Amino acid sequence: MHFDRSFGFLVHDVARLFARRFNQRALLFLGLTRAQCKVLGYLARNEGINQAGLADLLEIKPMTLVRQIDRMEEDGWIERRPDPGDRRAYRLVLTAKARPILARILELSTEVRDEAFAGLSEVEGQDLINLLGRVHGNLSHRVPPLAVNELADFDDPRDLATPRVAAASADLSLVRGRR
Repeated sequence: MHFDRSFGFLVHDVARLFARRFNQRALLFLGLTRAQCKVLGYLARNEGINQAGLADLLEIKPMTLVRQIDRMEEDGWIERRPDPGDRRAYRLVLTAKARPILARILELSTEVRDEAFAGLSEVEGQDLINLLGRVHGNLSHRVPPLAVNELADFDDPRDLATPRVAAASADLSLVRGRR
């Protein structure tokens, strides 16, 4: 089998290339990184969320997000407001500076998508999006959240030989219909 023709390799590599191209354009035209655009996009849909909740949505470690939020707050993109229900927590909101940039982020994303879809008909592009949406649904609805959270933290295959991973693997075998 050729790796460059395998589904997993292609999906990952296309995502990597798309992200790199978007990042180049975002830095050039907006002065923002792709990661910062992602924070703004998620925050626009979940305004008032706390930092831990946003980190969970972004699937990054909370400490990584704290540094990013610090920089974005200093640059005037977001604001931390005290959480009325928890003195230790802050709610995140977009600033007036960030709101107009959201439309430009979407435009950049569309431009990169159009570049990626060059040579595809409109129907082929829509078919690709629909098929990937179905694959996404298959993968997101069938894996128990515990298994995903447990396995996502491992970078070294040697770390997989733990009781925690064995339990997550058992969860996965139930999803696959095996015992």
